[in-house]
Amino acid sequence: MSDMQINRSQMQTPSYMPGRKNPEECETCKRRKYQDGSDEQNVSFKNAAHISPTAAGAAVRAHENMHVTNAYNKAEEAGGEVIQASVTIRTSICPECGRTYVSGGTTHTQIRYPNESNPYQQERKAEDAASLTGQHADFSV
Repeated sequence: MSDMQINRSQMQTPSYMPGRKNPEECETCKRRKYQDGSDEQNVSFKNAAHISPTAAGAAVRAHENMHVTNAYNKAEEAGGEVIQASVTIRTSICPECGRTYVSGGTTHTQIRYPNESNPYQQERKAEDAASLTGQHADFSV
């Protein structure tokens, strides 16, 4: 047994990884900036801004939730409904210090808008009604 003892939690931290810098001294993490790439004007990070690696997770989640809120507001204004909204948060590993950090996020939403005046939509509904009528009937007596 060697004289040097390191507990397992210390071995897994980036500061104890061979060939890696201490996360507090990492220039890559200090210079990392986040910027929104969407066309929505009322969300944060339209201009590139630095977020500390420890705060990036909360900031990115809050930003992506702004996109979800915008989708619900847009649907409500136009009489539609949000049928799907999902947020994906991505992580990466800093090549300089080895720290895992939140590297970005993506929001996917689908909004359904009713269009009752469209004759194609009316025909589609009529066909759906004809094919679905009686499919879920309970004939037990």
